[in-house]
Formats: sequence, structure tokens, C-alpha cells
Amino acid sequence: MKKNWLLAASLTLVLSVVGLAGCGGSDLVLEGVEGININSQQQGIWVSGQGEVSATPDIVNLRVGIEAQEKTVAEAQEQASEAMEGVMTALTDNGVAENDIQTLYFNIGQVTSWNRDKEESEVIGYRVTNTVVAKIRNVDDAGSIIDAVVEAGGDLIRIDSISFSIDDPSTYYEEVRAEAMADAKSKAEQLAELGGVTLGSPTYISEGSIYVPSSVYRGMDYAMEEEGEVSIETPISPGEIDITLNVQVAYAIR
Repeated sequence: MKKNWLLAASLTLVLSVVGLAGCGGSDLVLEGVEGININSQQQGIWVSGQGEVSATPDIVNLRVGIEAQEKTVAEAQEQASEAMEGVMTALTDNGVAENDIQTLYFNIGQVTSWNRDKEESEVIGYRVTNTVVAKIRNVDDAGSIIDAVVEAGGDLIRIDSISFSIDDPSTYYEEVRAEAMADAKSKAEQLAELGGVTLGSPTYISEGSIYVPSSVYRGMDYAMEEEGEVSIETPISPGEIDITLNVQVAYAIR
């Protein structure tokens, strides 16, 4: 009975010390009590830093399609194939490599209409859609290439979108890392000064994922001439892309 009472008293004392340690916010190791090591919080100054580097895109990704609709599948497919062959030729003739052209989407679907007399939907034709994405490696030629593609595709052409990207963004990684670390150090120095302590060396560094966005441009400018022909003006401006990186750094307090 006495042994049970002593065991209960010992456990109560241990729990009381643990509670005090949690309130005090300091590290505590209970000597003589095996398996109890209390670390209430991490030490040092923890900050996050962000780096950002602006880069000019050197790739234009053109998404272009052909859409043909006729009463039969054969007629629609024949028109779509002929138009897409013209689009492919226009791309390659203007310097786009064949391995930079990829079929993105192909579909043959029914076109239906509601028959009020029969009160049912009926097939009135078929639509063939063929979409490719072309990688234009000379940004300055993008406008003239789009004009050539539109002319080749005629009324069946569909320009879905164009986006800008960087062929090798890794060339900017070193610079964006330096920006992120400098930002983290500046924040840590300010916190150390405000806290009245001396900043030490980093004890922990974690790099997040590098974000390289693609900016999308949609729409084209069609102006009608007096003769009724379509005059196409396709101004292409790649602008800049911001490459960003976040890091998390822990600094020791000296």
C-alpha cells in the first residue's frame, strides 16, 4: 500500500514539472526519469524570404485549330484535313520545326437540332475539330506566322490562344536564390535588432518550388478593308515573366 502511494506521488510530481515547463517556454530534460525529454519550442529566429527575377520570354506557344461542319462525316473530315495540311505547311514554311508541332486534340462529333414536330433531337450534320500546338522559337516572327496560318486555314481556322514561356528558366535560378536569401537575411536582421539580440549564422535552410508562370494572350485584330477583304494585324508583345522562389531560414541567436 505504501509503495503504491509513493508511486502515485512521484507521477504527480513529474506531471507538475511538465506543466511548469510548458508554461515557461524553455527546454527541459528530467534527469533520473528515463524516457522523458521535453523540448517545448524551437530556438532562433525563423523567417521566410522571397526572390523575384524578371525575364523576357523566348518561346511562343501557339494553339491553333481547324473546325469543319458538313452533313456527312466524310465531307467534314475532308475539309478539315485539307485545311490542317495548309496550316502545317504554313508553320513549317515559316521556320517552325516539325518536332515543335504537336496534335493536341482531335474530335468528330454529331451536330444535333431539336425537331419540334417530332419532339426529339435529330442529327443535322457532323463537326470535325483538329487542334495543334506549335512552339515558335523566334518571338519576333510570331505575328507573321500567325498571319500565314490564318490565311492558310481560311474560314475554318480557330486561334485558341498563345502563351509565352522561357526555354531554359534554370539560367535564372541562381539569381532568384540569391534574391530570396538576401530578403530572408534582411528580415532576420531587423527582427534581431528589434528583439535586442545578435543574429547568428543560419542553422536551417529550406527551398520551396520555383514558380515560372506562363502569360496568356488571347484575341486577334481583324479590320475590314473597303473592298471587303480582311486585313489582319497581329501585334505580339511578350512582355516579361516574373520567376519567383521562396525560402525558409532559421538563424541562431548569439
